[in-house]
Amino acid sequence: MDLNQAKTAADEKMKQALAMLNEHLSRIRSARAHPSLLESVQVDYYGTPSALHQVATITQLDARTLNVIPWEKNLLSKIEKAIRESDLGLNPMSQADGIRIQIPQMTEERRKAMAKLVRSEGENAKVSVRNIRRDINDATKKHLKDKKITEDEQKRAEDLVQKATDKYILEIDKMIANKEKDILSV
Repeated sequence: MDLNQAKTAADEKMKQALAMLNEHLSRIRSARAHPSLLESVQVDYYGTPSALHQVATITQLDARTLNVIPWEKNLLSKIEKAIRESDLGLNPMSQADGIRIQIPQMTEERRKAMAKLVRSEGENAKVSVRNIRRDINDATKKHLKDKKITEDEQKRAEDLVQKATDKYILEIDKMIANKEKDILSV
């Protein structure tokens, strides 16, 4: 594993960890309505579990209201049931052509619990990034032991991987801070 391979491997894996964190954070509810809030909802579409956004259009009407318009009218009751049974704590209301979802105001206690969950997700992402660093450093040490690279190359690879780790840890901290700010704002 040369320097470029170590850096590329670290970058790719750490980007994946960041993407996973972003996905997890988008599922954590804030006080504002956002279509991504319903990404985890699965609807029974002719016997096949399908993501809600694959069978309906989800729009944001205002800061606290989402509107779901199914592509097929016979899915209204199934979509309403799926949203109600999801762990999001939402109460959908059927209308003639779609479903309206009011996002309830969060209590201060609930906001703090959500902020704690955000920090926990952030720590998990940091652990993942650090594990990637460890795995790549172990691989470079193995290459050094097998005499495939020199000690200088191994040290440079470790330095590059450490710089990438620091960059992604900083990015994770920014993502956590932004999400906490979003959740804790009234």
